[in-house]
Amino acid sequence: MTLSPEQLDAMLLQTLDDQRLSRKEKRALASALEPLAGDETKLAAARSQAFDLARQQFADPESKAVLSWLEDVVKLLQPRASTEQTPKPEAYFSPGDPCAQRIAQLFHRTQRQADVCVFTITDNDISEAILAAHRRGIRLRILTDDDKSGDLGSDIARFEQEGIAVRLDRSRYHMHHKFAVFDGSLLLTGSYNWTRGAAQFNEENFLLSYDPRLWQAYAQQFERLWQTFA
Repeated sequence: MTLSPEQLDAMLLQTLDDQRLSRKEKRALASALEPLAGDETKLAAARSQAFDLARQQFADPESKAVLSWLEDVVKLLQPRASTEQTPKPEAYFSPGDPCAQRIAQLFHRTQRQADVCVFTITDNDISEAILAAHRRGIRLRILTDDDKSGDLGSDIARFEQEGIAVRLDRSRYHMHHKFAVFDGSLLLTGSYNWTRGAAQFNEENFLLSYDPRLWQAYAQQFERLWQTFA
C-alpha cells in the first residue's frame, strides 16, 4: 500500500529526530517506499518532501540555500529513462512450450517480488519456478479463483503449505484474470492459462511490457483485489 504524503512526512520526521538514519529505519523506509519503485514522478515528490523537512531544520538562510543547491544537483544526477534502454515488448503464443518456459524464466530472474493474479496454476514447470523463487527469498503474492484452486492438479494448496501468500476470491463468480507484475517494472498479461493444457493444446497468448502506464495500472488493480479478498 502506497504511503500518503502525510504518512511519509510522519515517517521521515521520526527518523529525523536524532538526525541520523539507523539501519532499522533504513529497512523500514525502504520497505515503505517499495510500491514507488519505477515511478519516477512519485519518487521525485518523495525526495522533495525529504528536502523540505531537512530545510525546516535550518534557521540560517545561507544553509537553506546550500540545501536547495544540493537538491538541484541530486535531481541532475538521477538516472533518466531512455526509450533505447527500455526492453522491447514481447509476445508469446501457444500451443507450444515457449509460453511456460518464458514464465518460468521470469520467476528465476525475479530479484525482489512478483504479484500473480491468475485463474489457475497446474503447470508443474511454472509451479516449480514459483517455489524456487520463494525459497530464495522472493516476495510472492498469488491471487486465484477459489473454485479452480480445488481442481485436480492445482498447485495452490502446495504454495500455501510452502508459506507463499495466497488469497482466493471466495465468490460465486470467477476471478478470471491472467496477469503478473514482476519487480514493479514488468507486466505479463494475456489469455494464457498457467496450465499444461494451455501449453500443449490451446490457442492462447500473453505479452510482456515494461511500459509504466500499463504495469502500474495492473499493480493498482492487484492491490485493490488483494485487499478485497483479505
